[in-house]
Amino acid sequence: MITRRSLFAGGASLGLSAALGVTPVRAAARRAPLSDPFQLGIASGEPASDGVVLWTRLAMDPVALDGLGGMPARAVPVQWELAKDEGFRRVVRRGTEVARPDAAHSVHVELDGLDPGAEYFYRFRAEGEISPAGRTLTAPAPGSRSRALDLSFTSCADYQAGWFTPYRRMAEDQPDLIAFLGDYIYEYGDYKYPVRDQAGGECLDLAGYRLRHAQHKADPESQLAHAIAPWVVVWDDHDIENAWAGDVPEQPDPPFLRRRAAAFQAYYENMPLRRAQKPNGSSLRLHRSIRWGEVANLHLLDTRQYRDLYACTGRSGTVGADCLERFEPNRTMLGQEQEAWLDARLKGSRATWDLLGQQVFFMEMDWTGGAGKGWSNEGWDGYVASRNRLTAAIDAYRRNAVVLTGDVHSHWAGEVKRDYADPESKSVAVELVTTSVTSAGNGLDEYPDTQNLLAENPHVKFFNGRRGYVRTRITQKEMKVDFRSLSRVTEPYAPAYTSGSFVIEPGRPQLNPA
Repeated sequence: MITRRSLFAGGASLGLSAALGVTPVRAAARRAPLSDPFQLGIASGEPASDGVVLWTRLAMDPVALDGLGGMPARAVPVQWELAKDEGFRRVVRRGTEVARPDAAHSVHVELDGLDPGAEYFYRFRAEGEISPAGRTLTAPAPGSRSRALDLSFTSCADYQAGWFTPYRRMAEDQPDLIAFLGDYIYEYGDYKYPVRDQAGGECLDLAGYRLRHAQHKADPESQLAHAIAPWVVVWDDHDIENAWAGDVPEQPDPPFLRRRAAAFQAYYENMPLRRAQKPNGSSLRLHRSIRWGEVANLHLLDTRQYRDLYACTGRSGTVGADCLERFEPNRTMLGQEQEAWLDARLKGSRATWDLLGQQVFFMEMDWTGGAGKGWSNEGWDGYVASRNRLTAAIDAYRRNAVVLTGDVHSHWAGEVKRDYADPESKSVAVELVTTSVTSAGNGLDEYPDTQNLLAENPHVKFFNGRRGYVRTRITQKEMKVDFRSLSRVTEPYAPAYTSGSFVIEPGRPQLNPA
């Protein structure tokens, strides 16, 4: 296994290459036509019991304003190797893919025929240049119950808002799988007072989205996290445009479906996704399931592309008790096809745990203190019937469901109720909300209104307002949860601390303090 010392000595490229006995130097025999093309690192994702996706994207100048990474306008053959050992003495697979200009010189190697529940190491080579090396894993075989799942998840990485230290801390834990739950990039232009300088303006076209992804991938902390374990990803709004809903944008110009198609293409080019997720213009099927033996199914949801428009106002925000549209029975967060797909997955599940990786607050949440009431119409509170259908399915199929959520830039944990109007109503699931990587700055452990919000929402059990991630260990017997927080991201290398710990037991959808 890549050791912590070798991984974190000198950054992602130097540390990983040294760990594997590989020095990423140019070929000495002749002057290489490419110069340092692996500046965006490497990644893997979408683990199955027999395979995984390997990814890289060639770039010699990550912040080139045309979004093409300073690469020549020609196809480049890229060799890849997969080994059982970190020294690449036991190479089990190798091959060549072509990095093409029309895909921003990205490479997706979709492997099958691998051993289940196995650890592998991989690297790439292009015209004499060698990439850093990464570690990846395949999922346990179907029916396997003995292999735990160490899953970490986070969301919302705004480059301008701070340093990506949470990625480094997450990598130090060496998880089996990392889930990113939306807003991997932010489409915004420049801030007035940024912590870090961002290349390019607001993302409006393919060049802009490619550039924004490239700057994120070039970050050394991001490269550490991508190199240590396979990733699974879903988007939220800022991966495309703030507060978009279905085919409706927040701002009408440029034409939204053209902008969305550009964002989808750049998203696919820069993520370790399978061919099944390759976009078709302004459409991309992102919902899918990852199976980890019989221990857990991770159902990854898309709460943006198919949702109805925001209730009552048509724009995201807080609505009061007079907003009856949010209760309309046909309103949907997921769309009919995705709802039916998820229902079938839950009904047919034989895993101990069913995890729902999604983007926006699922539990009911009254955000208005005092006698008044206020609910976010952007979260599931704006789609009550859709939430009720999913909650009823979890209950009817007797699934041990845990909802994994991003978006709100703070840690939360609570219990999903069948009837929030009845304090004695049974809990049918647990929701774990991760904070952001950087969005909203350093934050606070507790805000002045925190205790009032918790008192008015008794099913919500925990809050922390710092940046960080959530670390879990999932077995047949229990799910252990640690909320990991950092005191600051406006300066690099803050340590992580555990701000809350809980245990969830099968058959008991409640949070037990650890």
